[in-house]
Amino acid sequence: MATIEPTASDMTAAGDATFDVVVAGSGAAGMTAALTAAELGLSVVVLEKAGAFGGSTARSGGGIWAPGNAVLRAAGVADTPGQARAYLAHVAGADVPASLRDAFLEHAPAMLDLVLAATPLRLAWVPGYADYYPEAPGGLAGGRSLEPVPFDSGRLGAELAHLARPYLPSPVAITQAEYRWLSLGPRHPRAVMAGARVAGRAARGRLRGRRVLSLGEALAAGLRAGLAAGGVPVWLDTPMTGLQVDDGRVTGVWVRRAGEPVLIRARRGVLVATGGFERNEEMRHRYQREPAGAQWTTGAPGNTGDGILAGLAVGAAAALMDDAWWGPSIPLPGGPYFCLAERSLPGCLLVNGAGQRFVNEAAPYVDAVHAMYDGNTPENPHIPAWLVFDQRYRDRYVFAGLPPGRALPRRWYAAGTVVRADDLAGLARDTGVDAAGLVKTVTRFGEFAAAGRDGEFGRGDSAYDRYYGDPRVRPNPNLAPLARPPFYAVKIVPGDLGTKGGLRTDEHARVLRGDGTVIEGLYAAGNASASVMGHSYAGAGATIGPAMTFGYIAARAMAAER
Repeated sequence: MATIEPTASDMTAAGDATFDVVVAGSGAAGMTAALTAAELGLSVVVLEKAGAFGGSTARSGGGIWAPGNAVLRAAGVADTPGQARAYLAHVAGADVPASLRDAFLEHAPAMLDLVLAATPLRLAWVPGYADYYPEAPGGLAGGRSLEPVPFDSGRLGAELAHLARPYLPSPVAITQAEYRWLSLGPRHPRAVMAGARVAGRAARGRLRGRRVLSLGEALAAGLRAGLAAGGVPVWLDTPMTGLQVDDGRVTGVWVRRAGEPVLIRARRGVLVATGGFERNEEMRHRYQREPAGAQWTTGAPGNTGDGILAGLAVGAAAALMDDAWWGPSIPLPGGPYFCLAERSLPGCLLVNGAGQRFVNEAAPYVDAVHAMYDGNTPENPHIPAWLVFDQRYRDRYVFAGLPPGRALPRRWYAAGTVVRADDLAGLARDTGVDAAGLVKTVTRFGEFAAAGRDGEFGRGDSAYDRYYGDPRVRPNPNLAPLARPPFYAVKIVPGDLGTKGGLRTDEHARVLRGDGTVIEGLYAAGNASASVMGHSYAGAGATIGPAMTFGYIAARAMAAER
């Protein structure tokens, strides 16, 4: 790109325009890298496009999948490096070089040690939240996922005002472990206990006059508190516009700061951690299968692929650009709802235009959307699909955040997102689904439920399926017949948490050209880089765990630069 020297006023607006390390992006990858660089004695700045820090991390569940760490060991989770290596090889497959998988597994435990030492964050194992393929070689039915312990917002001080909010703000702090039980509704004793914990936590927060943060907000807040304690600046409203290259090496980042172009120079290197391109309509249509677009994502609004495009402009290669962290989602009038527990609970099924099931409804969310795209044809559309359930299901379980039994909002019906009918034929007519196919599917599904075995897709066979099932339902916690009218159908589309394709990197998080050579001075992590998970997903937190780890790896590599 053309070199535009910053003026004296630009330098004044930007403050010190030279650092050892420049990090673009304030999600988990960027903030972990900055923490690591500071701990290694390097000067570092974090540049953030938005007016709030946290990116998609703050909008997420905050899970961290990082095998072999001290928190898992303290919780008594039985795991070995060999098991983790075999499992990740199974999940990522040939799409991901073994060197990347090995680097992640080698450095993840030390990364978490550093984060826990340098921040007020505390993490807990999510017991029983199985790896997404627990029956695969090396998979764990008890799971390897961690989540933040609820975080006192007072630790952030004035920076709390700049914390990005989750995509579905909640008036109370709820952990992932609590969400599992709360989804079952107030009749379940574990749900009652979880509700009491949530209420007690909220009451204590009100007494102190402080918000309690959980999930991704807690993770982002803890990382930011660590940066503040270490004196690391985070410049908000500072979008990157390109990279500076001198003699074949990336030496800085061009940004707009106070409305002016400014060059922030990097002595050791630049980390691109700007997130994916889920909000970039042109890129989604260029790289991904149709129907594509930004309307169904829950990713951060600023994730328009800026860092990926900047890397491509200086000769970087990209990979996995066709894929995303998919999840079946409900296109509600106010924005998409990422459908998690709802698909696994007994008494519902997912059908295509022919009224037929086409996937295990409780499957990992990436797999469910891959099945939607793989089977989608004009003659038999899988997009949209329809989640069908009966009144008993609605009376028992929380649905899209609504308590059991509450009428679904009229605006959902008006938007065409929800259809209700007294019989299956009427439901089929109003959704455009084949009536004979739907009746046959529901009848057969009832037979599977009575037998306790899904003879078509094996729903309930996996420990992952059962995590969000209802343990009161026997013999299979994921299966129950649809028998009590009225019946409901809810539109399901291929939503996502963000894209997973990006700049190709090596085991040191260095960005690569198409011929495999390294672009000196340029590093990438998080959703701006091609995921170490390939086209799959190891478990809850398999976005954030690798993002943090490769941010850590990048900072260590830059510290070794001379």
